[in-house]
Amino acid sequence: MDERARAINRVTIVGGISNLCLLIGKFIAGIIGNSGAMIADAIHSLSDFVTDAIVLVFVNISAKPSDKSHDFGHGKFETLATTIIALSLFIVGIGIIVKNAVIVADIVNGKVLPKPGIIAFIMAALSIVIKEALYWYTYINGKRLNCSAVIANAWHHRSDALSSVATLVGIGCAYFIGNKWTIMDPIAAIIVGVLIFKVACDLFFPAINELLEKSLPEETENEILQIICQDPNVHDPHNLRTRNIGNHIAIEVHIRLDAQMTVEQSHNITVNVEKQLRIRFGEQTFITLHVEPLNLPKSI
Repeated sequence: MDERARAINRVTIVGGISNLCLLIGKFIAGIIGNSGAMIADAIHSLSDFVTDAIVLVFVNISAKPSDKSHDFGHGKFETLATTIIALSLFIVGIGIIVKNAVIVADIVNGKVLPKPGIIAFIMAALSIVIKEALYWYTYINGKRLNCSAVIANAWHHRSDALSSVATLVGIGCAYFIGNKWTIMDPIAAIIVGVLIFKVACDLFFPAINELLEKSLPEETENEILQIICQDPNVHDPHNLRTRNIGNHIAIEVHIRLDAQMTVEQSHNITVNVEKQLRIRFGEQTFITLHVEPLNLPKSI
């Protein structure tokens, strides 16, 4: 296992242990404090714990080197993990919206929710602090490690923090103001559900584009062509094809070289071009250069 995979494991294990402690604490606080919102928040933390397990499994697979069955490595397992996390956020977001919409309707029709206990309020406040800290810890490390699955997991931590904010507001209004304010809990939860749904969209569609072999952005492809053309011996780069493979990229391109060159000269030029591309995009960049002959006018 390389250093990157070990770092990802450390970040994810910290989150997993925290989520396990939180979901146990939330279930206990929800039951003792007679708070349905806190129990729902515990279920959300359970989804975070499952997400941590998914990241650990898939990122370890993606760190494996190329083999006979995966010539380009296992990088897309990381993308698959991001997709699964996004789908779990979709489910959580929709579940929160639907469940709390029903609660709002019941309250409007005269149902009175029981007053929650102070233990649920304290647990909600503690959850916000822990989950926000986990979000920043995971997000910063995800950016540093260039791991989309870890970044996706960070947003799952943030969604749980937002869910706890809604829980805190609802429990606080019901406990400190009175039962007529219990409707604030499900209303705030619906808003959080919409935010979670948006985060899921932001994670899901880029991951799906990568799985479907979408090309790199136009500005990145233009930069690739500029790097190739830095060598004065290279002419007319064309048929450029690009894609992501996990946190690495693949580049395929045709170039034209002087037809009078020896094979050794041509080889040295392509090696230099590949070197410059890897300096910019990483040592694990997959590069395929197809050389075509170009008949240049002979100098007199």
